[in-house]
Amino acid sequence: MSQPSPPADPAPPAPTAADYYAVNRGGGLFSEAVSQHVGARIAVHAHKHRLAPTVLTVFNLGIGGLVSILVIATAIPVADGRIWAWPIGLLALLGWQLAYAFDCADGQLARVTGQTSPAGARLDVLCDVAVQISLVAALGAVAEAQVPDTPAWLLAAFAGTWMVNLVTSVMQTGDKAASMVTSRSLPVRLVKLVRDYGAVVALAGLVLTVAPQWTIWFVGLFTLVNAAFLAASVMFSAREALHS
Repeated sequence: MSQPSPPADPAPPAPTAADYYAVNRGGGLFSEAVSQHVGARIAVHAHKHRLAPTVLTVFNLGIGGLVSILVIATAIPVADGRIWAWPIGLLALLGWQLAYAFDCADGQLARVTGQTSPAGARLDVLCDVAVQISLVAALGAVAEAQVPDTPAWLLAAFAGTWMVNLVTSVMQTGDKAASMVTSRSLPVRLVKLVRDYGAVVALAGLVLTVAPQWTIWFVGLFTLVNAAFLAASVMFSAREALHS
């Protein structure tokens, strides 16, 4: 009589949201408290439906880009009073946050499921750049529509300095990463909210929702913040280079 075959090993349990969140790459107080948690939930559903991390990366690009195009297309009608500002602003607030959550989710999914690759990492960075270019263009369009004599140099400086955060983040990955202020105390983390992409995009959406005429002040403020961070980063890197 043949022996019954041994029972097959049970399939390993699917990763939980906590598993995905455990491998998040931070981003700041707001991002860790909101965006990365939402990203972990997205990663759970993506794994359940067998979606590759690249699919989530493309969702980030599609959602972020489409929202920015809508903001640009309605900038003048909103400024003229032909369209209410708050629906457009609310859509921007939620859409940009959702796009960023997908950006958080793709990395979490790739790391937990072992699907990381150099090509996927490059695509992630390129899509991040594309989304942020569209976001900067949208904010610039609103600022100019609300205040037609907005200086061109201010919009150019805003566009140029906005990318400082993304560029420095890419440069500081890996075992050579360094931070000018390493403390994780609450006061320091609150100050660092001005560098937290999730928090900054949330503020941009709130401005578009409540008072789009203040967009020029948002543009000016973050031009100063990012320019100051660039100058500080140059000095910090120069000091490190001189002492290496």
